[in-house]
Amino acid sequence: MTALPRGGRPAEALAAVEATIADRWRLLLVEYGVTAGAKEETDLAEMVVADTSAFGWRVVDAALDRLSCGDCGNGLGAGPAGCEKCDHANGFRFAAVETDRPATPPGTEHGLRVATAVARTRHRYGARARCGFELGLPLLLKGELPSTAQAQAYRAAIDKLTEEECERVTSFEEVTGLSSRRVR
Repeated sequence: MTALPRGGRPAEALAAVEATIADRWRLLLVEYGVTAGAKEETDLAEMVVADTSAFGWRVVDAALDRLSCGDCGNGLGAGPAGCEKCDHANGFRFAAVETDRPATPPGTEHGLRVATAVARTRHRYGARARCGFELGLPLLLKGELPSTAQAQAYRAAIDKLTEEECERVTSFEEVTGLSSRRVR
């Protein structure tokens, strides 16, 4: 499970998504008759990563969690930006299947997946990207997709914050309050 240094609703939302990732992996293990912790689990993870387009994104994220990068030694896809193997694996993460949940606007699941990837590998992204995607997690998890105008307004407000403030805020309301006092 990934611990999010940002507290509040974003951390709670990430924990909820992490639980769904773990659940989907457990279901895949059952489907393939594989025991957790066995060598076959690593083999299954390698199979998933070999063709990410055949699996749901939560399964792909779970598979990446179970593999190590031979170059940097971190979890595959979670190494530092610039690690060629991790960059490659992280890119293929986004070829996985996304199915919007019932009664959610089209694209909500894509937003949730991107926000989750950023929150789970936050060291690969800048402070402002982390801020926007992590703060968006609770909304996306509830099935809400901000309009283009809302997303642009959030981005403009985040751009007015210092990097330290970007790391500290826990809601878009906080961002708006801090940024409304600034001109940039």
